[in-house]
Amino acid sequence: MKNVFPDRINYLIYLLLANGFFACNQPVRQKANVVQKAATVAEKGTYGYDVSFLTAHKIESLELKDSLTKASLLVIPDWQGRVMTSSANGLEGKSFGWINYKLIESGKVSPQFNAYGGEERFWLGPEGGPFSIYFPKGKEQVFANWIVPKELDSTPFKLISKSSGRATFKNDFTLANASGTNLVIGIERSIKLLSKSDVEQSLKLTIGDSLNFVAYETENTLTNKGQSAWTQKTGFLSIWLLSMFNPSEQGVVFIPFRSGKESDLGKIVTDDYFGKVPSDRLKIGEGMLFFKTDGKHRSKIGLSPDRALSFCGSYDPINKVLTLLTYSKPEGKHKYVNSKWGEQKDPLSGDAVNSYNDGPVADGSIMGPFYEIESSSPAALLAPGGKITHKQQIYHISGNESKLSEITQKLFGTPISAICEAFK
Repeated sequence: MKNVFPDRINYLIYLLLANGFFACNQPVRQKANVVQKAATVAEKGTYGYDVSFLTAHKIESLELKDSLTKASLLVIPDWQGRVMTSSANGLEGKSFGWINYKLIESGKVSPQFNAYGGEERFWLGPEGGPFSIYFPKGKEQVFANWIVPKELDSTPFKLISKSSGRATFKNDFTLANASGTNLVIGIERSIKLLSKSDVEQSLKLTIGDSLNFVAYETENTLTNKGQSAWTQKTGFLSIWLLSMFNPSEQGVVFIPFRSGKESDLGKIVTDDYFGKVPSDRLKIGEGMLFFKTDGKHRSKIGLSPDRALSFCGSYDPINKVLTLLTYSKPEGKHKYVNSKWGEQKDPLSGDAVNSYNDGPVADGSIMGPFYEIESSSPAALLAPGGKITHKQQIYHISGNESKLSEITQKLFGTPISAICEAFK
């Protein structure tokens, strides 16, 4: 998303504080004690702890499991079929998704936005501009007027099918954009846990027995269910998937990009969403950029569709976890929505992939910490009945670093050592 709004996180933290984000009243303490008892057999940071935590707070979930590998996904139907977290080793395994425990403990529901977390949530773009679905018509596009539609925040998606390895959700609703156009929307979202053979076929490599992994694919379809076309004059949407992960002291996101002259492809990276990213946190190499994701400095980057490729990743050297993200970026020239707040020169000049690193704001408070990788579909300029589908795959692979390096070398032409040394 292309929105330069330095007060956004400050206001969000204020909002969460106002809604009891850090509430210390007796009911919350009692609830926390229940969680502690429920999670006595599970260490915090494990998938088992998160299962116990959400169960104790009466958050209905469903699990997708692979009985052979113990790979597991925890999915929340009430939060739009969100993949809350995952594990490569069942209840004992590391939990990969960031969860906002304090907000969930508070029991509060904000009419503006509920930052529950989750390692893949479904949203729609654009966030700002003349066709935003996050600002009412005629309202200044500042944080006080920013409202996440309840259909993307607090309204459940309907579960229409479920098996051990797949779940499918759908929802139909209408949203008005900032230009006053009503958009009649249909969503279908399918989540599939990937087997070892699926992973090896998709990545075109072998996952050795010394490595643990969990991987899944989501297939997300957006349909224009109205009687009017979505156009450059009336408005349009895009599918927007946001993945929130737990940071690491030495964590690095690495994103390959298409090399070429700026006169042909534009700048390599947008790096000034919350002020320019310091040079010791963003390194641009030959066809690869490295972005520090330690949860200690609020910053964000984005790559245009002309520069972005259909895959990227992150590495945690402390826990030896390689995360890969691939998405369905179509060939050829396509327009992407511009989510910059306020006036825009071109509402169809947005990013295809982004990464965000959380960190303290001016008063020292922090929402996470977490880091994020985001992918988007092209703009959905759809005739009545028209559809667009966006797929995303996430792979968490952990174990022997030399084996992980074989994977990054084959997929990216970059060894793990180059990722680890990017900021040394």
